[in-house]
Amino acid sequence: MNLPQALILFRLLLAPIILALAYYIGADSKPIILVLMYLGLISDILDGIVARKQNISSAKLRRMDSQVDMVFWLSIGIATWLLYPQLISDNIIPIGVILGMEISCYIISLVKFKKETCTHAFLSKLWGITLLIAFTSLIGFNHAGLPFQLAILLGLISHIDRILITLILPKWTHDIPSAYHAYLIRKGVKFKRSDLLNG
Repeated sequence: MNLPQALILFRLLLAPIILALAYYIGADSKPIILVLMYLGLISDILDGIVARKQNISSAKLRRMDSQVDMVFWLSIGIATWLLYPQLISDNIIPIGVILGMEISCYIISLVKFKKETCTHAFLSKLWGITLLIAFTSLIGFNHAGLPFQLAILLGLISHIDRILITLILPKWTHDIPSAYHAYLIRKGVKFKRSDLLNG
């Protein structure tokens, strides 16, 4: 197992740990869950960068990374619900919209390419940062407010971008920074992918 795979596996293993902490320990586990969440994000940033630096980045690795990301953030969301069910219930509509758009991204990609989406787009990276801030506010302070609203807004924008990427691409590929870059690929125009955007 190489280092990027180990980082992805680490993040995957964090998911059941986070869920177990929220379910069995409850509110007392909040500081630990927050630390694990930040460690998960750091591993997400590093795995792609290391893979590219070591020249071992592949479609299989990137697909694995993308699926583990979904599992990881879903576990954070479920843990938040376990800790603060009323808080989640009060915001169920925007949360449901985001989940619906996430499902739509996968359905569109599966229908068109017979493969799940794996864009690792720039806006998705930004959304991940706002999710981190929002979940820090939700889990750490039982507060939604502006951090949650920003995460929802950027979540909507980033999902629209991902859907456009899938619709524009002539064939399945991974690590597409934006819908504009998907358009460049469709037109046969080459561009440089940043290591940071492929983390």
